[in-house]
Amino acid sequence: MLDFNTVTEFSHTYCIGICAFLVPANLLTTLQTTILTGLNRPRMQVWASVVVASLWATAMIFHVFTWFAIGVVMPPTYILLAMGITCLAINVWAVGHPSSMMQLIRVSVSAFRGFVRRRKEVRQGIV
Repeated sequence: MLDFNTVTEFSHTYCIGICAFLVPANLLTTLQTTILTGLNRPRMQVWASVVVASLWATAMIFHVFTWFAIGVVMPPTYILLAMGITCLAINVWAVGHPSSMMQLIRVSVSAFRGFVRRRKEVRQGIV
């Protein structure tokens, strides 16, 4: 069984290393989940990505809670908490309602392509 004091002490002692790993891990695995969903990959691939990404997001949230438990209330704790919750929510969304996520991705990609096309036309002096 895990001792909460030992886990908390580990979290506080190795905070920089934990955050240096968890921040990119959260962002990259959540991005991977989003890409897999946008490409309409098989559900098992999306689920595997969601499991890994949710593990990192949950670890980040618990890491931040260990700091809240001792009264550390600073902007980085709130930023990391918001990032963990956002990544977790995106992963739940990818599993819970992938069709709406795919629709948003398609609209976003289409808008980005239109933006790039307009900038290219302006640079070439067509418009």
